[in-house]
Amino acid sequence: MTLDYLIIGAGPAGLQLAALLEADGKRDYLVLEGADMPGAFFARYPRHRQLISINKPHTGSDDPEVNLRLDWNSLLSDDPALRFTGYTERYFPDAEVMVRYLADFAAKTGAKVRYNSRVTSVGKVDGIFEVQAGQTFRARRLIVATGVSRPYTPQIPGLELAEQYADMSVDPRDYLDQKVLIIGKGNSAFETADNLMETTTLIHLAGPSSIRMAWRTHYVGHLRAVNNNFLDTYQLKSANAILDGEIRRIERDGTGFTVTFAFSRADEVTKELWYDRVLACTGFAFDASIFDDSCRPELAIRDRFPAQTPQWESVNVSDLYFAGTISQERDFKRSTSGFIHGFRYGVRALHKILERRYYDNPWPSEKLDATAESIADAIVARVNRTSALWQQFGFLGDVVTVAGPDVRYHDEVPVEYFAQTGLRTADHDYRHAFVVTLEYGPEHDQVDPFDVTVSRVAQNVVGQAHAAAYLHPVVRYHRAGQVVATHHLAENLENQWDRPDVHVAPLTAFLGRCLSGVEG
Repeated sequence: MTLDYLIIGAGPAGLQLAALLEADGKRDYLVLEGADMPGAFFARYPRHRQLISINKPHTGSDDPEVNLRLDWNSLLSDDPALRFTGYTERYFPDAEVMVRYLADFAAKTGAKVRYNSRVTSVGKVDGIFEVQAGQTFRARRLIVATGVSRPYTPQIPGLELAEQYADMSVDPRDYLDQKVLIIGKGNSAFETADNLMETTTLIHLAGPSSIRMAWRTHYVGHLRAVNNNFLDTYQLKSANAILDGEIRRIERDGTGFTVTFAFSRADEVTKELWYDRVLACTGFAFDASIFDDSCRPELAIRDRFPAQTPQWESVNVSDLYFAGTISQERDFKRSTSGFIHGFRYGVRALHKILERRYYDNPWPSEKLDATAESIADAIVARVNRTSALWQQFGFLGDVVTVAGPDVRYHDEVPVEYFAQTGLRTADHDYRHAFVVTLEYGPEHDQVDPFDVTVSRVAQNVVGQAHAAAYLHPVVRYHRAGQVVATHHLAENLENQWDRPDVHVAPLTAFLGRCLSGVEG
């Protein structure tokens, strides 16, 4: 039997796509999972068991769409029992809760998963994928949702002497009175340092890049406040330190290690430092080793991710798609595709893309009256409650297409996919299009958000809307495939962009000018 779709990996992304295919009920699919359970990644990671994806059951709202803005762990489902917020009230939950949640999600959605089926090789013969996992599975399309499953190892001589994040002890007593070097400056490194501060003699964190705080960049993969206690111990002279520069080599030295370090911002050119332990917390990368030469995907970003088109297809292997955290190659460190609260929407969009490409099903849409007032009302209603555009800021957009009296509103379209492919159908050859996104200002990460001496635009001021640094709606007018005009809705503290004089009237006027040919 040749399946329509074969999905590798029963983590959050694989389960999300399986649930969508199952609910649709039109396609033959199967999920292959190497472990004996779904979400096996979370049975081991993060090593110190606290998730940094927020969970907020108490929002003051009974709108499930709005609540997903503050729920970073749920997968998308119409079943209210499958909201992660019903499993715990902890703001940063324990990873074991995620394990239990994903098991329930797989069971209750009826996702077709074959466990204990670790994929050992993938080939492509006469346009059909052949996947070995104890037996041969055949599929017309392959979706890889395996996440980043191998340690990323920078080119440091002697790095093989270090203990990897995946294997190191997480018992602080195992590091009693020891000097420890942690390689890395991300959340896994700081999470590890925070765990060891009470028992070690000292800890150094080292890496060539400056620390970037998520509260400043708005990229949730940068250092989170929940993991930054170590910064206090450095700046308040409590023995620990952060080293900026490059590790030149690691050498065994008696019972410990000598590390040669080249500083980037100190007077010393190089310095030899001695440690009892060296821990490598350098992140993870996509494992492409299962693919043979007939369908080996090209890699990108220091070979950490598969290179992808705007529709998450391999750039060099047709019908090979990627979902989940590896899909972040498309918006690396710009939005949220590397995390559940981002890629759950990406997977839903991928399902629509697959239906459109292979079965000629148009992107779902709702019809609107062909007036600027009707379009403005639809946009305002959406931006005030959408979770997809909120979470996938600047990456997913709603698209309004106008073909004379035929006006259609399409939800949650990848912005670059629309720019490349469009949404035309045989009966809808539109002339105008409006793309609606939620975005931060273009230099939002250059200013300390807690510096009150830095001037900011006033909220609800129409004339300053284009200079807003905080998240706000942006509407771009497309004509003949080009962006010819842009309108910003004024930022608002409560994220309510519905004031008649401040938000609705200026937007309606902009849409009217575009439709009449005046704008652009």
